[in-house]
Amino acid sequence: MEKPKDYLHESERLKDLESYSILDTLSESDYDDLTAIAAEICGTEISLISLIDDNRQWFKSSHGIDVSETPKEYSFCAHAINEPEHVFIVQDAREDVRFHDNPFVSNDPNIIFYAGVPLLSDNKHPLGTLCVIDYEPKSLSKSQIKSLKSLGNQVMNILNLRKTKLILEKTLINLEEKNKDLDRFALVAAHDLKSPIANISGLTNLFVEEYSAPINEKGKELLALIEESTTVLINLIDGLLKYSRCENVLNEGKSKIYLNDLMRNITTLFPNMPELKIQLQTSIDEIYTNKEALNQVLLNLITNAVKYNDKETIKIEIGVASLATHYEFYVKDNGPGIASENQEKIFDIFQIAAKKDRFGRCGNGIGLATVKKVVEKACGTIKLESQITKGTKFIFTIEK
Repeated sequence: MEKPKDYLHESERLKDLESYSILDTLSESDYDDLTAIAAEICGTEISLISLIDDNRQWFKSSHGIDVSETPKEYSFCAHAINEPEHVFIVQDAREDVRFHDNPFVSNDPNIIFYAGVPLLSDNKHPLGTLCVIDYEPKSLSKSQIKSLKSLGNQVMNILNLRKTKLILEKTLINLEEKNKDLDRFALVAAHDLKSPIANISGLTNLFVEEYSAPINEKGKELLALIEESTTVLINLIDGLLKYSRCENVLNEGKSKIYLNDLMRNITTLFPNMPELKIQLQTSIDEIYTNKEALNQVLLNLITNAVKYNDKETIKIEIGVASLATHYEFYVKDNGPGIASENQEKIFDIFQIAAKKDRFGRCGNGIGLATVKKVVEKACGTIKLESQITKGTKFIFTIEK
């Protein structure tokens, strides 16, 4: 027996198959009707809609046999997908060197005849087959083969309709989330934006009324208050813009990043801070991922680790590891830690765990929400480990 070889672009094919979210779903009459028609047209006992997973073939519909899946290594269909442009036909498996000692030939269900039409996705990757099977040698006429191909096209039409429906449902969910964010923004804007603007307006008017002469010390204090209120407003607006636009960074594509260069670039963003010590822990020299997404996440986490650190010497450790499909990073600090009751909510937009940072400024609760959004849009996850007085460690992944 010859075991089927993996498809030439197997990882892309499996990713394509996964995008349909069809595996292990319940039986549906739309598919069952097509297998019944295929068996009738071809005059066979069995007809299947077979989808080839990593190590099994799973049947969305099985006409004439009561089975839901079988091992990939014994699958006729796994051979068929390696010839995606042709109908794969075995007239007598007992005389075929690839199948004569296959357990499904020599034992139950004693397959002799097989014909399978590959089911091709929009990316031209074979997901599986629509196949017909019998217990005796057969051959199909040109009209039967043509009809089998047409039925295979119908299977793909149904699968593509399903996929489109899932995409639309996901889009609606994303739109609902955006609408909720916009609603919350409107509430926050009514308070957090109006208050700084009112201060600017009031203080400016007071300055004009009382200090038309050359500016004295009191005038300078008022100007300082104006500047402070303006800074609060600008930071809040900038944070909201970054949050609303963070999906765009993923459009930049992926590129090679040398970790030593990355560390040098990060260090230069914190000049005149001798108390800051940043260290890299990794066994790899370079990574290949979305540079803009990574920069946005790391800078947010490192900036927070600096701003909210209560030690004379700020120690930050950045770790990078390569996993099978993702890169795993961590940003660890020696700060005050985050209370357990705040660890979940700090990723929610506008949620603040500390009232003021080490420089006496108030945060706006947007940075970590942006980090979470970027990571999840990059097909990754983020979590934190923290204890009061023992620092905080943020761990996140980004798809390779």
